[in-house]
Amino acid sequence: MILIGQYDSPFVRRVGIALTLYGLAFEHRPWSAFGDAEKIGSHNPLIRVPTLVLDDGEALVDSHIILDYLDSLVPAEDALFPRAEPARHRALKIAALACGLGDKAVSLFYEKRLHDVASDVWVARCRAQIGAVLDVLERERPPSAYWFGAAIGHADIAIAAVLRFVIEAHPGLVDMNAYPALKAHAARCEAMPVFQAIQQPFIAPA
Repeated sequence: MILIGQYDSPFVRRVGIALTLYGLAFEHRPWSAFGDAEKIGSHNPLIRVPTLVLDDGEALVDSHIILDYLDSLVPAEDALFPRAEPARHRALKIAALACGLGDKAVSLFYEKRLHDVASDVWVARCRAQIGAVLDVLERERPPSAYWFGAAIGHADIAIAAVLRFVIEAHPGLVDMNAYPALKAHAARCEAMPVFQAIQQPFIAPA
């Protein structure tokens, strides 16, 4: 398999971490959706990352769809999303909130980057949504080692990857001291060898 995209994207990073935790062999091509648009477009007409090219040449897009596929390759007890309800929808909810937070952080970055004058209304909306999600996640973070017990899951990975992106792409936007549970969660994840291996500092597109 080939994973396309740079690890400063929280969405690419969560896939790379899952592949590594699952012990699935893959080649990483750190292509940029801006600088390498033509190369990505040959696999994915949306020119988005992550894109996962399977061994048969089929390409999967969107991190959630990719992770759903990867989960199907491992035994149920090893899957990073639970297979049984209600644990499954609870984990999906937290991962969706984390990824929605990431989407808003990306949108806010490009609003400021691509326009000479950013929309105050849109900037305020994105900031409000980011803050609201952080408040919910902080309030709902349980005291367990990871979100749903002693073992790491996709929701844990998504939250940690997105928090790093927010902090690096938007310096000063979020005071993590106001979110001690999330700060501790991110620190626990980032200390893991797999997070150390699958990472890169944020690089603003040219």
